[in-house]
Amino acid sequence: MFNYILKRILYFIPTLFLISVIVFLLSKSAGDHLACRDDDRFSEEDCRKEAHKKGYDLPVFYFSISTAAHPDTLHRIFQEERRVTLQKLIGQFGNWQEITTYYQTLNTLADSIKTTHTKYRNNNSIAMTRTIDALYSQYKTSSIESRIQSLEAAAQDSSALNLQPTILALKNAFANVQLKATPEKLLWPALRFHGLNNQYHRWITNFMRGDFGASNRDARPVAQKIWDRLPWTLAINIPAIFLAYLIAIPLGVYTALYKDSTFDKRISFILLLLYSLPVFWIATLLVNLFTTSQYGMKIFPSIGISSLSGDVSFWRRFSDNIAHLILPIFCVTYGTLAFMTRQLRNSMLDTLQQDFIRTARAKGLNEQTVLWKHAFRNSIFPLITIFGSVLPRVFAGSVVIEVIFNIQGMGYLLWDSIFARDWQVVYTVIMIAALLTVVGILLADLLYAFVDPRVQFGKGDK
Repeated sequence: MFNYILKRILYFIPTLFLISVIVFLLSKSAGDHLACRDDDRFSEEDCRKEAHKKGYDLPVFYFSISTAAHPDTLHRIFQEERRVTLQKLIGQFGNWQEITTYYQTLNTLADSIKTTHTKYRNNNSIAMTRTIDALYSQYKTSSIESRIQSLEAAAQDSSALNLQPTILALKNAFANVQLKATPEKLLWPALRFHGLNNQYHRWITNFMRGDFGASNRDARPVAQKIWDRLPWTLAINIPAIFLAYLIAIPLGVYTALYKDSTFDKRISFILLLLYSLPVFWIATLLVNLFTTSQYGMKIFPSIGISSLSGDVSFWRRFSDNIAHLILPIFCVTYGTLAFMTRQLRNSMLDTLQQDFIRTARAKGLNEQTVLWKHAFRNSIFPLITIFGSVLPRVFAGSVVIEVIFNIQGMGYLLWDSIFARDWQVVYTVIMIAALLTVVGILLADLLYAFVDPRVQFGKGDK
């Protein structure tokens, strides 16, 4: 048993690591969010400080695989657009030293134009500023040369004469990039190690401490937003899962025991019907039929969490919340109930045909004892497997149900954050759901061994 548990935990660690890397890389693909980019009051130095604070100027991972032409310091350029442009220039010419000179000269010219614009504030300086901004995103030779020529023409203005030497230096720097190109360096691979001081290590360390960062939308801590929404998701999913197991177990056992009877056929038809009905359609139908008097009967309160305002007693608010949650709980329950019952019925049918069941009956054991102590215990594996899959849903919630019923839970938070491009919240929820999925699978494996000790002596586990 100990060896079995140890092996399952050892499988758990690399799986979780791989999942965390995938989620982290997905979060990086959404881009680095800097508040200073959306506010003109912040200078580039302010952005640099914010990027350093968030670790955006660190290497992405413990190591990187690139070419001999790529430097190991490119990550220090925190502006994503500029970093991508430099990567494309390297991919064309392969000479990082000359490209660095060109980039530094471009920065010097940008600072000089900014000073000129502050002093004169004319249309010519505005046009030059826009040209420089465009150069930061250009990597094609013709586009860069065309914009440098535009700068040369604009520098003829009396207010920009002092910029001519820097523009000439920029022109010469880009000419050197083309003349001294070393594309052969792109053919040689390079493996570089960055140590623990990287973005992924900082991200996963903070995650394990419960520090999920701040929301890109309102700067609130992500952990606080999750804790505010989690109770409502738990209030829907825990009762729903409990009811599903409570009803599915006896239904699955007795439909298998009375196979092909009228009872079995009716229950099987109802379960198949429930399993086939889309949850979004049922939820919408229930809202229209049972929460409005215009289309149906106003038996339950309208969508939302509560219809009360002001100070009311605890029990009155509690009963009002329960009334609002009945329909969402039903929608979460019926699909899970139908699936679990069918799985348990099929497993029970196989078990009831085994030799040990016939032996138990031949010994004169009570039918209930044979059914529940012997048959059910050996048929419980599908329920354990389902438990491993529903565990993450307890936390992540049901997006469809929470949106339709306007329940401010985790599913609604995920939905709202996706449309608001609040990726810090989105990928935190995804990472927690992935973690709970792996934990659910691990718990299912351990429960397998607890229910049937023979599992530990399976193939490869002796």
